[in-house]
Amino acid sequence: MATRTRPQAGSVFDGEPLLRTVATALMALSRRPHPGDPVYEPVVQRAFDQLVLLCLRRGQTPPGSVPEMARWARTRPVTEWPLDLFDAEVSDHQLLVDAETTSPTQFCLEWAVSSADPTTEQFENLLMNEAISTCRAAHAPDSYTALRRLMIERPVLTSAELAELSADVDLHPVLTVIRSCYEPAPAAYLRDGRYSTCKRCRCLMVPITSGALRCELDRCKRDGTDEIGRELLAHTGGGVHQLRRPLRVFITGPGLAEIDLEIALGKLRLTAEMWPNYDAYDLRITLPTGQVWAIDVKDRASPALLGRTTTPFRTVPPFTHAFLVVPAYRLVEREDYQRVFNRNLPADLRGKVKLHTDKALLTKLRAELRRASHATGPTDSGGSDA
Repeated sequence: MATRTRPQAGSVFDGEPLLRTVATALMALSRRPHPGDPVYEPVVQRAFDQLVLLCLRRGQTPPGSVPEMARWARTRPVTEWPLDLFDAEVSDHQLLVDAETTSPTQFCLEWAVSSADPTTEQFENLLMNEAISTCRAAHAPDSYTALRRLMIERPVLTSAELAELSADVDLHPVLTVIRSCYEPAPAAYLRDGRYSTCKRCRCLMVPITSGALRCELDRCKRDGTDEIGRELLAHTGGGVHQLRRPLRVFITGPGLAEIDLEIALGKLRLTAEMWPNYDAYDLRITLPTGQVWAIDVKDRASPALLGRTTTPFRTVPPFTHAFLVVPAYRLVEREDYQRVFNRNLPADLRGKVKLHTDKALLTKLRAELRRASHATGPTDSGGSDA
């Protein structure tokens, strides 16, 4: 980590407020149907103006245009921008735009949706809350579970496949939500008239300048995953659709880790209840001892934002132990991930919430099962290990 100095309080056009504004602007630029349009959205112009003003105040050369600001985002790590980001605890290599795919990074999206600006209301939350309300009203928990599996296991669908979902009884109550979740795949994902999906996560891969394909999800990018799953002609099945970007990042991404845990638990002869009580948390398992473990999985690029947004586990359905889990690669990628998370927890949760990797959780669970198999007395099931 680079040495940082704590900024003065109250700087509206610097630090985290400006980082959020720039991140929101970059997301807006990435969604433009006509990239060459010289008239920019208000948030884009505001981000550019504020960044230029900050540079001039600091005696640094500002970007000369909005496209140059976008070039900064894909070539300069955030720590090299003239921003005071002491409390954000940003890693030295972090970019706002991926240098290969030229798409906003997950880090960028996380800061954009953390904005208090109502125009950046978290899109995935609005849709998922609508889904939960619809399923509750229909007394259909299986419909919510089916929706989550669909978004994790099938992030890309043709128009024909979308139409076929109407025959699925479990999905019927949420068909309107599903139609809002998927959008036509942009032409930018085409290579030689075809869309290609990542074999690992099933999301669309992005053609890069070398002619290769890259997945946008952080865990696939980190592993260099480039194996192709499906290839679809642009007009296959009436056209290709994909989940909207926030849903791919915040539902599909962590959902892959959730499904991996479900499979691993099955190998231990444990059945996981997935997203119980309309997503109170992600997995619920009952051990042979009678202990009930609640597991919530997050896959966030910023441990600081993860810490700040952590809340207590919902208590229905009840549990004896609770675990907040991140994929192990996050701690490999950033060795201070857990320390940064701990420093940014709300004061009332410090000492009460502990972050585990998925691998550490499974190790802990196997040890607990071994102890249970040799136990002769009653098992202590009290307390919580969040």
